[in-house]
Amino acid sequence: MSKKEKIKEYEKAEQAAAENGDGRKDERDTVQIEVDSVESLQKKLDESLAESQQHYDRLLRVSAEFDNFKKRSVREADEFRKFANEALLRDLLHVVDNLERAIASAGESSDANACVVEGVAMTRDEILKIFSKFGVTPVEAVGKPFDPAYHQAVMQEETDAHPENTVVNEMQKGYLLHDRLLRPAMVVVAKAISPA
Repeated sequence: MSKKEKIKEYEKAEQAAAENGDGRKDERDTVQIEVDSVESLQKKLDESLAESQQHYDRLLRVSAEFDNFKKRSVREADEFRKFANEALLRDLLHVVDNLERAIASAGESSDANACVVEGVAMTRDEILKIFSKFGVTPVEAVGKPFDPAYHQAVMQEETDAHPENTVVNEMQKGYLLHDRLLRPAMVVVAKAISPA
């Protein structure tokens, strides 16, 4: 029986008692107690619904925070895997530099053993293949505008052949690991000829 029905029943009982005068006070008291208990139960139900809504809102927030944590963890793990070999690759760059120097110095000498030079070049090429497999790429420098984010200027050269602040020579190659700078290129930058 709903609250309204109980109230109507109570009112009817009071009206009948007033008309008949038969003294149905006990019945009215019982109805009043039932109405009071229904109101009390309704109040408890409303409090329980409010509390359950608070718990549901809290659950949604915790769930969203957990989803964000999972996404962040995956992103951090990907970043770690992507750059985990950075120290090893940076050390191998010196080996590549030495191989390139050996090839360059052998090219200047006419009595150099061609087979040795070819072997050194093949070794260098294999290491460069491994670099590309792990996402290491050389930084383009010669003929490009000087960019301090990727180039390290070690000298300036006065020249009219190139625009000012253009890289005219590369003394040591720079490399990127994916999108992160592994080592800047050591370059010579063009400078306008100063009037005498």
